[in-house]
Amino acid sequence: MEIDRPDVIAEVTEAFEAYERALVADDVEAMLDSFAGRALRFGIADQQAGLAEQRRWRRAQPPLPAGRHLKDTEVRAYGRDAAVVTTLFGYPGSDVLGRQSQTWIRLPEGWRIVHAHVSEPRT
Repeated sequence: MEIDRPDVIAEVTEAFEAYERALVADDVEAMLDSFAGRALRFGIADQQAGLAEQRRWRRAQPPLPAGRHLKDTEVRAYGRDAAVVTTLFGYPGSDVLGRQSQTWIRLPEGWRIVHAHVSEPRT
């Protein structure tokens, strides 16, 4: 298996950046378009299995605070059809950095997140 393929890294980076733009804009449908139908997502104090649960949860959440920034984002490819993205995220006025990771799989409809995890350190 070829790992860290530049073509896959570029494709997944583009998909990740589109997801991040949707997240910051609070565009729920665009966010959900990045997920596979059976995706699992674990957040800071929540978890969803599948798009229906995630849709309900997303619609009930307030928008993210302004000024979200990413740090140390890495995209790792594992063959032609799988990649993992990890990043740190933070907000202005706080030194706390959260961690976000996503597993992306190439499906017939394109790159989709099949597993996501978000966490923040306990203070």
